[in-house]
Amino acid sequence: MTARLRLPVVLVGLPGAGKSKVGRLVAADLGAPHVDTDALVEAEAGMSVAEVFASEGEEGFRAREARAVERALGMRAVVSLGGGAVVTPRVRELLAGHDVVHLDVEHDELVRRTSRASHRPLLRDDPAGALRRLRAERSPLYEQVETLRLRSDSGPARDVADRILEAVDPAWGRVRVGGAAPYDVLIGRGDQAGLVTEVLRPEATRVLVVHARALEGPARRLARGLEDRGLAVSLADHPDAEAGKTLEAVARLWDEAGRFRLGRADAVVALGGGATTDMAGFVAATWLRGVDLVNIPTTLLAMVDAAIGGKTGINTATGKNLVGSFHSPRRVVCDLTMLETLPAADLRAGLGEVVKCGFIDDPRILDLVEGAGDSELIDPGSSVLRELIHRSALVKARVVGADLTEAGLREILNYGHTLAHAIERCEDYSWRHGDAVAVGCVFAARLAASRGMLSQAEVDRHVGLFSRVGLPTSYEGDPEGLLDAMASDKKVRGGVLRFVLLDGLQRPVVEPVAADEVSAVLEQGARGGQ
Repeated sequence: MTARLRLPVVLVGLPGAGKSKVGRLVAADLGAPHVDTDALVEAEAGMSVAEVFASEGEEGFRAREARAVERALGMRAVVSLGGGAVVTPRVRELLAGHDVVHLDVEHDELVRRTSRASHRPLLRDDPAGALRRLRAERSPLYEQVETLRLRSDSGPARDVADRILEAVDPAWGRVRVGGAAPYDVLIGRGDQAGLVTEVLRPEATRVLVVHARALEGPARRLARGLEDRGLAVSLADHPDAEAGKTLEAVARLWDEAGRFRLGRADAVVALGGGATTDMAGFVAATWLRGVDLVNIPTTLLAMVDAAIGGKTGINTATGKNLVGSFHSPRRVVCDLTMLETLPAADLRAGLGEVVKCGFIDDPRILDLVEGAGDSELIDPGSSVLRELIHRSALVKARVVGADLTEAGLREILNYGHTLAHAIERCEDYSWRHGDAVAVGCVFAARLAASRGMLSQAEVDRHVGLFSRVGLPTSYEGDPEGLLDAMASDKKVRGGVLRFVLLDGLQRPVVEPVAADEVSAVLEQGARGGQ
């Protein structure tokens, strides 16, 4: 099978070929929407296909169908066409340049499938004869538009779907984040501007691209791509890292949005690391009480953590991310080419959040890290790193889809973060976030072991895995200063610290912890953890 398919993938074939059933299976596995053009026609007409045929005739139906096909081809979807869609010249024109799979089913099997299908207007009286006639008329047209032809028999639709999936180009993987405002996380390479434009509102005319100062080149390339698609673009930079997460930086961007006349239908695009997506997301959430946001994370840490989940925020003198809001993006575009110039130390820091996801939810992540070569873990082109990113995004998507506003379940994503945020604050944010998370997770493991929730072997596995990716596992700092910083943690209730702990691997719980217990484990870690 030499054909490589890219979305939208279109399924064509005679009535009964299984286009809708197979299409739904393929779409589900790709994390893409499934679009049935007959359903689009019915939605537009407010009546069934059979009723459209009866009231408007085949000519009226085909005109509606061509409009539906044009709509469907504008989506990154798996599209199932009606059996006769290809007879319309306009539809064949629209399909040119798209990837089309022809599901070819032998005659007797088609008759078996359709003989009792009263909803098919052209097959009601003589299914066998009608299918022979339709095959003779339409086979040359299917051949004209097809990219790939697959024979289908009486076997399961799952087998046909799997054969299509084998041919799909893996350039972009997809993770769906559910909830009240669902969106996709795309993981792959290329066409940032196209992927941004796809999810903007039809009436959008302006895009404010917020980027770290070090990313001026990529920001200008993105702006050119957006301008080529008819959008007005304003570029606005901000100080790098946590220095950009200030009210002053946000106020400057509000002023730029006003000068640029960024409207309610327009969008903010955040191009950068976690500090950029946090801060630019807050700008999008607050400008005109909320405009659309697209995140393009450029660091591994942001791809697996900050860019996903809709948490936006800035820092204050008393703590990190204490001012913010929940504002889901329209899409997250994880372009792996952005990692190619990222320093190895930053890639390793991103692996801190990846390993954390393995401990709280997905044991396969831990196995992958333990079995990978060192170069694979920090090679943006490696299949191992891509799978780690995909799996980590899935972990976060599952959690935030169920609990966007951190009412309960979402707190488990803060495994290791109570101490990590305290370290960052005590070090004036000079530590990389992933480094601090690694130390925080090891500390939380020791705290759980002191309560009998984890074994020493499981603590040792924490130390081994974070060391394996080149991250620190201990911190020598002022215990009183750390405790004071932890007192500002968002999980504090009634003045009592609460930590995410593991009651066994992949079994996170949130537990109150007394200050003296924290001090004892901090001292234990300072002595080497024994």
